[in-house]
Amino acid sequence: MAERILVTSALPYANGPVHIGHAVEYVQTDIYVRFLRSCGKDVVYFCADDTHGTPIEINAAKQGIKPEDFVARFHGEHQRDFHDLDIRFDYFHSTNSPENRHYAELIYGRLKEKGDIERRNIEQAYCEKDRRFLPDRFIKGTCPNCKAPDQYGDACEKCGKAYAPTDLIEPRCALCGTPPVRKNSEHLFFKLSRHEDFLQSVLRKPGFIHPGLATQLQGFFEKGLADWDISRDGPYFGFAIPGETDKFFYVWLDAPIGYIATTEKWATETGKAKSALDYWEAGAPSRIVHFIGKDIVYFHALFWPAVLNVAGFHIPNEIKVHGHLTVNGEKMSKSRGTMVPVRDYLDQLDPSYLRYFYAANLGAGVEDLDLSLSIFRERVNGELVNNICNLANRALSLLAGPLEKRLAPGRTEGPGRALVESALARVPEVRDAFDKLEYRNAIRVITEIASAANAFVQAQAPWAQVKKDAEAARADLSDVADVVYLLGALLAPVTPRLSEKLFTQLGAPALTFQALEGAKYPLLDRSRPTGTPEPLLPRLEPDRVNAIIKTPEGAPAAQEAKPAGAKEGKDKKAEKKAAPPATQASPGAGAGEAPGEIEYADFAKVVLKSGKVLAAEKVKDADKLLKLTVDLGEPTGPRTIVSGIAEAYAPESLTGRRVVVVANLKPRKLKGIESRGMLLTAGSGGKDLSLLDPGDMPPGSEVK
Repeated sequence: MAERILVTSALPYANGPVHIGHAVEYVQTDIYVRFLRSCGKDVVYFCADDTHGTPIEINAAKQGIKPEDFVARFHGEHQRDFHDLDIRFDYFHSTNSPENRHYAELIYGRLKEKGDIERRNIEQAYCEKDRRFLPDRFIKGTCPNCKAPDQYGDACEKCGKAYAPTDLIEPRCALCGTPPVRKNSEHLFFKLSRHEDFLQSVLRKPGFIHPGLATQLQGFFEKGLADWDISRDGPYFGFAIPGETDKFFYVWLDAPIGYIATTEKWATETGKAKSALDYWEAGAPSRIVHFIGKDIVYFHALFWPAVLNVAGFHIPNEIKVHGHLTVNGEKMSKSRGTMVPVRDYLDQLDPSYLRYFYAANLGAGVEDLDLSLSIFRERVNGELVNNICNLANRALSLLAGPLEKRLAPGRTEGPGRALVESALARVPEVRDAFDKLEYRNAIRVITEIASAANAFVQAQAPWAQVKKDAEAARADLSDVADVVYLLGALLAPVTPRLSEKLFTQLGAPALTFQALEGAKYPLLDRSRPTGTPEPLLPRLEPDRVNAIIKTPEGAPAAQEAKPAGAKEGKDKKAEKKAAPPATQASPGAGAGEAPGEIEYADFAKVVLKSGKVLAAEKVKDADKLLKLTVDLGEPTGPRTIVSGIAEAYAPESLTGRRVVVVANLKPRKLKGIESRGMLLTAGSGGKDLSLLDPGDMPPGSEVK
């Protein structure tokens, strides 16, 4: 029996539109599912709206409507936006459903039977004016650590410190501004602390979670796992807890159960499974894969598996974690207009551009991804439009025009056949990259295949040859059409609508990874005519790209970040003073005064080059250091560079990574290792570091 795979994305909260930061996860997951399906795997992809909680209850009341009507509006909007972004769920459900109530009550009952639910009296903030207990985000006050005003009751956005709501200085209700009082209430806790041994065994399973994250999670065990409060007092929009008075399941209990409830709804409506238990019962022959953001790792890797295990359900086999999206190098912000709803993007641009750009920058690690508008435009234009789409249009237009849509038979030898066979030989690289979520490596190989085909076209010049020897031109273009067909297959998980157009214009059936397993030259049925070619994607223009950001009134307009190598006009260059290059913090360096202004001549002494990481390993007795082997395209071979990025990057996530290197830095010894260069990063240090990416520039290329 073939393995059954169930894949989920985190549930979007039904309190607002889906934005392009959320879209990173859904695009990443959708690519993976499409790839598995192309390989012939039995895979289903589920998601649902997360609909419960105090914020939804309060916002619905402000609008004078029922919470059910409030979440229903976003349910429709979310499905429309996902569909238009080419995300294809097998089912998209809601946590406010009879299926979810059933499984929430079933799981709670089993936890209670096993003795894993405990009652405790806890002191909470209570607003006497609004007559409600206040969750963390509904209390504001002064941070007890840095004294920053107007901070929420769980953590300070200025200093980053976490604290209890009762620690806030001069707390007030975020709804009415009234100072809350402290009031006791009885709550129900899941005894997570009882399951440390089980969870440690889960974290040790190969492939369960990224090794770097497994290491980070050890910090919770060192402190002692805290039991989890699974109840909330009314008023609250959610499911009432059976046998309790005015107590409701906390949203973080019933939200992930939505994965199971959606499976149940799909099984009932399609008949493709008897029930959700075909996938979710302990011991079921299925593989469950969760895709999530790095901000909810604790819950999905610790609390959720423990609950499932106690209740007799299938725990997840793999948890795939991604970083956050920044826009133009900064955290997404409503005030700057960079928290862009997916609908605002889709109103301007084809989803293929965004899906391609995300894939071209996504790896298996948890580093953040930056959507610099200028780099987005230039990379998509350079790789997707000019390289891949232009190749298809040039070849198919000549075939459809003077050559009457007829292909030539395959050749026994020659550079055209060698081109196709060389491209086919690289399919396992792309397959392996998609399977390991190293999408950027897959895109790199795909663009290299397209570049080789463009070079072949340029060398053979079929536009000139067709006038002298039409059959020779037909043979060359038929081989190029084979490569275009292959590119359509390799890109189908990333840009499905583009691949569909390619297959139609070739007059050929969709080509899958499964079919490519035994594929040989020629790929196309050369006896069939090609279709009618049309331009596949237009070039991105700056005004269309910039239009996705709608800057709020009174806020400074968002500007494109300048790409590496961009030059100022002559007058502006004379007016501006050069800034020093961004550098990583030296290990152990103390705080000092900011450096003064420098002359351009000082900055010009710095040589920046593109490099490729060939290997990475931890430095003994140095928690912050990694020893890297970096190819800078030098005849003397790769360099050894010691970098203080170990808290942000696991060694295994760096192999193959493109980096920017200060190449003329004087060598220095760190922990007895001579370091010959410095990697450029952005961020405040520690875990908050992102390596600068030079794109697909070959090692040794100058970065300006």
